[in-house]
Amino acid sequence: MTNRRFPEEPTYDPNAVLDAIIERLQLKNDAALSRALEVAPPVISKIRHRTLPIGATILLRMHEISDFSIRELRAMMGVPAESINVNINA
Repeated sequence: MTNRRFPEEPTYDPNAVLDAIIERLQLKNDAALSRALEVAPPVISKIRHRTLPIGATILLRMHEISDFSIRELRAMMGVPAESINVNINA
């Protein structure tokens, strides 16, 4: 198993979005965040250590519980809006 890091962009910072959600929801720590997101605690740890990317499913869950828009969440992560590839005609 390789220890891959996601994504390769130098501005990517998953901690910013995790911390913003913790603050918005007034949670105590990552364990409380994992319960709110309904994911196992190691998922949050892997995201923080950049060994697991924030995928579409967890991004949607972050949006649902925090009321941040998807665009706001992606901006906090350092993912430029122009990198969003959505084809509504598909």
